[in-house]
Amino acid sequence: MSDALKSAAERFLAQAREQEPTPAFSELRREGIAAFSEHGLPDTKQEEWRYTNVRPLAGIEWAALHEPLSPSRNAIEGVATPIFACGLEVFVDGHHHPELHGSPGASEVTALGTASAPPALLGQLADAKAHPFVALNGALASDGARVHVHGEDPRAVHLVFAQGSEDAASHPRVVIDADPGSRGTIILDHVSLAGARHFSNSVVEIEVAENASVDLIILQRAGDASFHVGHVAGRVERNGRLRTHTISLGGRFVRNDLAVVLAGEGAECRMNGLYLGRGAGLIDNHTWVDHAVPHCTSDELYKGVLAESSRGVFRGKVIVRPDAQKTDARQSNSNLLLSDKAEINTKPQLEIYADDVKCSHGATIGRLDAEAIFYLRSRGVAEDDARAMLTRGFAAEVLSSLPEPSLAEAMSALFVERLEAAEEAA
Repeated sequence: MSDALKSAAERFLAQAREQEPTPAFSELRREGIAAFSEHGLPDTKQEEWRYTNVRPLAGIEWAALHEPLSPSRNAIEGVATPIFACGLEVFVDGHHHPELHGSPGASEVTALGTASAPPALLGQLADAKAHPFVALNGALASDGARVHVHGEDPRAVHLVFAQGSEDAASHPRVVIDADPGSRGTIILDHVSLAGARHFSNSVVEIEVAENASVDLIILQRAGDASFHVGHVAGRVERNGRLRTHTISLGGRFVRNDLAVVLAGEGAECRMNGLYLGRGAGLIDNHTWVDHAVPHCTSDELYKGVLAESSRGVFRGKVIVRPDAQKTDARQSNSNLLLSDKAEINTKPQLEIYADDVKCSHGATIGRLDAEAIFYLRSRGVAEDDARAMLTRGFAAEVLSSLPEPSLAEAMSALFVERLEAAEEAA
């Protein structure tokens, strides 16, 4: 590990040892400090971080705020639109703001910072020893939420994680447990209240019980100066269904890790992702699906649009265990480069140890179809408008899959807005 990474790791550890953990986080803090002390920050010599250099993040002295901002409800609604008020909980610079919450829905949401004891799932699925930023989250987590999904609730739970202080870091923790037969939608919304540079390092643990169904929507729509690392660890039981939607529309440094174990027969996991790179930003998506038992299904579609000098990384792995016969697994990553300076490193992978399976994977990298542009121009569409139409069409497959129509509309509009800004800057 380089001196810069060691110095950054020491600063983080000093912060962790200075803070007094709340009762819910005491054991997590101990385990996180131990794992992070041993492994520190990752470098590009590690295969999982080969294309993602964390030195830009490590070079900033991130502050752990004890007195965060207190924004108004209007300020939150301005950056996290549309607001799903029936299950709204707001965290600012990592701290819960109960005065901004909405009316309760059928799903129960509990702030972990004030909980007297940790939920049973906390620390059980996300491995601090295997993932450096999970360890860092455990070492510094001070607040977060438990979402308990029970019954069938058509209303979405909306957790907003807002950053507003310059050079501030937050480490939110979210635990989601869905009861047998339940149905729910959870939105994790990472936003910026201002143009401040900030760092958010979130960890989500989700367990989908037998016959339950959960849609998990992860939005990264913070400002261009933001640094964001997110890790989701999931487990799906018999005939359970988990759909994830990971939408990343900017940021200086973004890393999304998503790992799901299909642990019961008939379990299903569908992963959709869209990322838009702008400026000199980096967006890295790592996915991992473990078919641990027979008769399970996974379907993965990630699409990237890279403009200006941005870089994208996609690395997806599907593992089919020896006894996981009758597995059906599909994985696809498509990328659209809008600039000669844009770059993508993509590596979809299958690791199959069973012989009665249906598995496929693939990746594409390309530019806008010149013939399609010519076709539109021949019908009176200006070239810039033709390029924008084709790019929106490329992204629409992922955005239209969002289970909340109003959210799909808002994210489509934001995608267009940020795409147009990138085209103007080019």
